[in-house]
Amino acid sequence: MDTWDAIRARRNVRQYADRPIDRADLERILEAGRRSPSSRNWQPWHFVVVTDRAQLEELSGVWRGAGHVASSAATVALVVAGKDQDEHPEWAQYDLGQATAYLMLAATDLGIGSAHAAVGDQSEAQRVLGLPGTHRCLYLVAFGYPADRPLQPLQRPDRRPFDDVVHWGRF
Repeated sequence: MDTWDAIRARRNVRQYADRPIDRADLERILEAGRRSPSSRNWQPWHFVVVTDRAQLEELSGVWRGAGHVASSAATVALVVAGKDQDEHPEWAQYDLGQATAYLMLAATDLGIGSAHAAVGDQSEAQRVLGLPGTHRCLYLVAFGYPADRPLQPLQRPDRRPFDDVVHWGRF
């Protein structure tokens, strides 16, 4: 799939086929996240990859909107050191947002669906992921092959109209 097709095909997938993701494909997805842009090349992220079913089920409890994590083939936890998050929270969130987008687009290119989630219960996330007390898990990205239909460019995406979003020169 080329980049434009991957952008148009990416959608949130929260129901996954019972099929593992090859390690080489996971590594390619993670490499995309590692190569994502970062403020001043700071790269504050750590990626914790979870594929164990029992651990995925536990991890799904860190946020009320993370139920899909339990049935994913793999979930990547995006982690930062607390001092980095405290010193530059906007940078960290922006950088992790870009890493998330790169992870998701790389997965789409491979026909792998994804959906992101926030983390509400830091102490539970730290316990499940074995994080040091100095680190926080800010986001989760679940991956798996779509259970319903394969990824392909959407002809009519559920998005606001172009002219509502795009302003040329001035608002």
